[in-house]
Amino acid sequence: MRLLVITPHLSPDTAPTGVVVSRIVDELGTAGHDVHVVTSLPWYRDHRVEDGWRGRLVRRGSQGSASVVRLQPFAGRKERLVGRAFGFAMFSGTAALAAVAARGPFDAVMALSPPLTLGPAGWVAARRHRCPLVLNVQDVFPDVAIEVGAITSPRVIRLFRSLERFCYRRSDAVTVLSDDLAANVTAKLGGSSRDPLVRVIPNFVDTTTIRPLDRDTAYRGELGLGDRTVVMYAGNLGHSQPLDIIVEAARRHRDRDDIAYVINGGGVAAEGLHRAAEDLPNLTVVGYQPADRVPEVMASADVHVVALRRGLSASSVPSKMYSILAAGRPLIASVDEGSEVARVVGEARAGVAVPPEDVDAFVAAVERLVGDAGARASMGDSGRAWAQQWASPRSVTDSYVRLVEELRSR
Repeated sequence: MRLLVITPHLSPDTAPTGVVVSRIVDELGTAGHDVHVVTSLPWYRDHRVEDGWRGRLVRRGSQGSASVVRLQPFAGRKERLVGRAFGFAMFSGTAALAAVAARGPFDAVMALSPPLTLGPAGWVAARRHRCPLVLNVQDVFPDVAIEVGAITSPRVIRLFRSLERFCYRRSDAVTVLSDDLAANVTAKLGGSSRDPLVRVIPNFVDTTTIRPLDRDTAYRGELGLGDRTVVMYAGNLGHSQPLDIIVEAARRHRDRDDIAYVINGGGVAAEGLHRAAEDLPNLTVVGYQPADRVPEVMASADVHVVALRRGLSASSVPSKMYSILAAGRPLIASVDEGSEVARVVGEARAGVAVPPEDVDAFVAAVERLVGDAGARASMGDSGRAWAQQWASPRSVTDSYVRLVEELRSR
């Protein structure tokens, strides 16, 4: 089978999407499939093309057995929505040209969203190569941006809604990460026989790379955390994550010498969080760490946090949850009741779910876990056991292969 993949990120880029796609590409190659990838130059960590990759707008190379074309991402500052939208549009246009120029034939094109603008790029490429289009939806856009207030103009919302419907209806299949997201996408389709297949294919958890490690890590030492119980959020610091609950929890616990809070990541909220940490000696805010340090970072915490603003469970599933479970650490999930994350936390008996943006409930959960090391260990073990039964990289890859075979047979 020959596949053309259009993705905004690929290893060594540190974006979660890039990690997932890179492993799927590797698994496809191991299984004997031929993959050609169109992606961007690495840029996610600092929102600019990384050192060692600058100087050329296009780079051709390989990753494992896959051939790769890397393009200028036209990255803009995260907090400037118009600039980011323009950058995504520019990258999507060049990606469409590179995908059309790729030497076929291909059995399918797979395009990832967000950015939603890669949907039309995938459609153009699929038309050119006369093959099915699989649209892989990691987050439902523009729903997330609308819910957090990043997009408020009715005209812009209508524009993105129209683009969203265009992408779904021009696809042969739309894959999503959970039943919540599947219901969201299905509700936006007309229910006709010409609608695309909507399939749930979750992101995998790599229990070999991310596994339980001793908490006394070099990373813990670098941050001067000592033997305190560490409550950590690691991931995107954006509009979707109500991280003010962590700041407030640190403020309430500033006189306790047994608790330390760590926020690890980057995004539009980073500057404000750094300012808040200046007045809180028990709160440390640091930037993204290299991908090879992720297992160490995960092990450095005693309790991890997953947080989503109210109402976002139907459009976003934080993939970091699966990494936390694989690391054998308990988690506090500040999420909508009945959401995918809350369901998994309860099913795996791996932590505590509290209402989103509820500081009192969050602080109570922190105090409960900090005060019960036995419960933390039990939840961590239970979460690890659940993760080992969850989707593996190979099983997720096989799901995509079976979907393409089904589309080709139709």
